[in-house]
Amino acid sequence: MKLLRLLFVSMIIYAMPVMAQKDTLSLDECIVGRYTDYYPSYMSNLQWVKGSDRYYSVKEKGAQVVKDSRTMKVHKSYDLNYFNQLSEELAEMKRLPYIEWLSPTALKFKYKGKEFHILNDEIDFIIDLPKGMEDSFLSKDNSKLACSYKNNVWILTDKEKVAVTDFKQNGIVCGKTVHRNEFGIDRGLFWSPSSDKLAFYKKDESMVADYTLVDMMQEPQKTVITKYPMAGHKSHHVQVGVYNLNSKTTTYLMTDGDPEHYLTNVTWSPDGKYIYLAEVNRDQSELHWNKYNVATGEKLSTLISEKDDKYIEPLHPLFFLKKNQDNFIRWTRKDGFFHLYLYNKEGQLLKQLTKGEWEVTSFYGVDSKDRYAYFQATKESPMARNVYRVNLKTLKIDKLDSDTMGWHAPKFNANFTQMIDVYERHDIPRKVVLTTIGGNKKPKVMLKAEDTLAKKNIGEESVFTIKAADNTTDLYCRMIKPLDFDPNKKYPVVVYVYGGPHAQLVQDRWHYSTRWWQFYMAQQGYIAFTLDNRGSANRGKDFEQVIHRNLGINETADQMKGVDYLKSLSYVDPTRIGVHGWSFGGFMTMNLMFRHPDVFKVGVSGGGVVDWNLYEVMYGERYMDTPQQNPEGYKECNMTNHLKDLKGKLLLIHGAMDSTVVMQHSYKMLRKAIKEGKQLDYFVYPTAPHNVRGKDRIHLMRKVSDYFIDNL
Repeated sequence: MKLLRLLFVSMIIYAMPVMAQKDTLSLDECIVGRYTDYYPSYMSNLQWVKGSDRYYSVKEKGAQVVKDSRTMKVHKSYDLNYFNQLSEELAEMKRLPYIEWLSPTALKFKYKGKEFHILNDEIDFIIDLPKGMEDSFLSKDNSKLACSYKNNVWILTDKEKVAVTDFKQNGIVCGKTVHRNEFGIDRGLFWSPSSDKLAFYKKDESMVADYTLVDMMQEPQKTVITKYPMAGHKSHHVQVGVYNLNSKTTTYLMTDGDPEHYLTNVTWSPDGKYIYLAEVNRDQSELHWNKYNVATGEKLSTLISEKDDKYIEPLHPLFFLKKNQDNFIRWTRKDGFFHLYLYNKEGQLLKQLTKGEWEVTSFYGVDSKDRYAYFQATKESPMARNVYRVNLKTLKIDKLDSDTMGWHAPKFNANFTQMIDVYERHDIPRKVVLTTIGGNKKPKVMLKAEDTLAKKNIGEESVFTIKAADNTTDLYCRMIKPLDFDPNKKYPVVVYVYGGPHAQLVQDRWHYSTRWWQFYMAQQGYIAFTLDNRGSANRGKDFEQVIHRNLGINETADQMKGVDYLKSLSYVDPTRIGVHGWSFGGFMTMNLMFRHPDVFKVGVSGGGVVDWNLYEVMYGERYMDTPQQNPEGYKECNMTNHLKDLKGKLLLIHGAMDSTVVMQHSYKMLRKAIKEGKQLDYFVYPTAPHNVRGKDRIHLMRKVSDYFIDNL
């Protein structure tokens, strides 16, 4: 018997290394390794060489190569030696620069405060970049650089620096984004097609209240003054200026009406004589596409008008056809889903190009003959992104990628005859495929990344749907079971939530877009669960607009349907359910903890909105209207009014330099907790903005993880 016991023990010891072949992920690997050691291989800086059928990428060994897409043979290699020999200034370059192709023979890159333009393997010209320069954009003819510098607009060439504006008064900002980057605004400078004119935003925020952020790491402490327009308060005023490089004069478009309206989606006409603006009233209930004479600034006509009883949100400029430049494509949600529409230059609708209960999610343009428009959409599934083209005459839609699902991000050559499809799927880390459009050639696989998690034990994943609180709408859910899952055991659950507009967490990307922290929690013995409730992105206008005037109400009801599903599972411990989210997800965490105190035992709310009165005008008023118009809604969505119902453990986390959801939110919650005798836990990241990044993020997620491990 002793011999048998010894033999049994030795067998177990011998078997242990075999059983442990699949390692688990450390927290560091989940937070940093996700983007370093375990990041699937990719083709760095992959792009088409403009005006050619060649493509460019950086190979793993450091050489940058241009290949012919027809033969797949190397046309030319660009190693470090190539750049070192261009000039003495570049002789000390130690790393390959990030380059951008401008033509088959021209490229540009930045190095040590200068922008180098290369033509036919020689330096064509060099532009000195002012220190502190922001938001730079190259002209269409590749000869001039427009930038925002010290809140003014400048045009830089290799020969001169021209100050387009010279405002010195506090509160005037030119050439930068406006309206806090809402309405699809991501720049403040817009070159005309012929590069002889430059449109720019001018923002006057002198009427907006100052908001003070305090950097406590300085000696003495340093105050950072910013402008933060809160809901119901004064907002900044915006104009669009146009600088004529030939006459060296500036004209401002004569926009009228309320100066606190929104000027968005700046579009040049192909001949450079006109600018089109999507103008939205402050209530965000009306949209007018207006046409302006660039030379005089005069408003010539209103092409299109729309109204919505909830809100309207234009996100995309007009796109003029290449051959028939009297017609343009507009990308709008006017029928309830984002689709493409064809108009003539007078604003008359010619035809709706795409239609259905699915959304166009990206638009890539049209071919040179105006035969097809190319786009990405959710046509196969809200979880997927596939690529299509629509015939502008027959409206026939062709699917261009080879997978029925997955997430496809294409790169088209200039004439749309070839497509490099960069895609992933829940079971594909990354794949790059070259496809000839409209031909019979077999697609060429350029890269197939290995599964970097193949030897890691991350828990069983599943994606499924449940019904929303309306008992009609399907909601997508993702669940990860603990390692060595035993259906006869009871497991705690950590719900990860966002729940707000412009975000979708459950996607058919690698591992269903799971945040790797959820893998870590599954390794610790928790079920990790996520649900995209109504109000989140890419499901149509009605799906999103249920949140209007009552943020957090329907979203919470849908999340609770997910909890009901979890509680129906025999292996879920209904007494140990926790929730974590950041930003809107932080707001949702408080909603769930306060409105359902008997369900949620532990919560961690990061950077969460506590009181929508304290949030910005553009986003807040779109979904809530103003506090004056919707006092009951603001009262109901103010989390301090529900703190009294809290029963579980709640940790609030905030970045001290957060200029998006300012720290005043969490301070207000702390003050309320003190008054009501409620105990909250609180942690501050002294130098962090809205998102905690870098090595600080490892500390953050350790803090979050330990809070659940200690209390759930």
